[in-house]
This record gives sequence, C-alpha cells and structure tokens, in this order.
Amino acid sequence: MSYDYAPPPRFEDQAAAEKPTGRHPVNIGHLVMGLAFLVFVVVWALIVSGTVVIHDIEDLRWLLPLPWIVGGGVGLLAALLRKS
Repeated sequence: MSYDYAPPPRFEDQAAAEKPTGRHPVNIGHLVMGLAFLVFVVVWALIVSGTVVIHDIEDLRWLLPLPWIVGGGVGLLAALLRKS
C-alpha cells in the first residue's frame, strides 16, 4: 500500500526554538523593596552589634526612615536612567 502524502512531522524532528538572549528590564518596584529590606537588615545589624546604641525609642526616629529614603532615591535614579 502506498501513501501519496507525507506523514506529519514528529516532535523529535522539530528544531528547538531559539531562546531570546540579552538583558531584561529591571523591575523598579522589586529593586526599591529589595534595597529597603537590605537597609532594614543593616540597621538591625548595627543595633544588635552595638555600633548604634539605642537608649530610648526616640533614638530610632532618624534610623527607621533611612531604608525608605535610600530605596526611593535609587528608584528615582533607576526611573530616570530607564527613560534615557
């Protein structure tokens, strides 16, 4: 018995799709939250190691906003660099 058509291609015979290469864009939200977390860990480490001595809760008023200021500044810088 003869066939007058070609059999369908097998999955194994198909060439693998090329994966895109290169850099992917930075998610600014992930960057800001990651840096804020990192700075919170650094603040915690400074307090636990005794480098920064906390006598009263009022001593933390300059230390706790620091992660958000650093994260926000880096987020603004990343947003500006992305536009150009």
